[in-house]
Amino acid sequence: MVGPNAENFGVLKISEALEKAKELGLDLIEIAPTAKPPVAKIMDLGKYIYLEEKKERDATKKTHKVETKSIQISIGISQHDLEMRAKKAADYMKEGNRVKIDLILRGREKYLDNNFKRERLDRLLHLIGENYKIADGPKQAPRGLMVVIEKAK
Repeated sequence: MVGPNAENFGVLKISEALEKAKELGLDLIEIAPTAKPPVAKIMDLGKYIYLEEKKERDATKKTHKVETKSIQISIGISQHDLEMRAKKAADYMKEGNRVKIDLILRGREKYLDNNFKRERLDRLLHLIGENYKIADGPKQAPRGLMVVIEKAK
């Protein structure tokens, strides 16, 4: 058992611990129930709940949620537009996000040679300045060809 000022009271029975907590006008809180013997602390319950919530908030602040950003290109896209999309993809990856690149195919374009479609997708991938790895694809999507890339570690 631990006291309110971090002093060690040693191993006590539950009744003795509750009595000591009542004397001090505080609550008895079980800190580590799985330890042998279980660890309890005398402190204010409201303060304990506040500190636990604060630890949780600080932990969630430090995490970064990875999003999947999307970029669409077509077969007839100009070189300048391709460079702009590659720069945008690099910016997304610098932020720590994944990038889904869709090669949109319309009408007869869907029936073109697969090597030709992949070559059009590779034109964009070669322009990306960041080091990346292919997380998923390239594979056939309902509207064309799709690949998902993410920053290489």
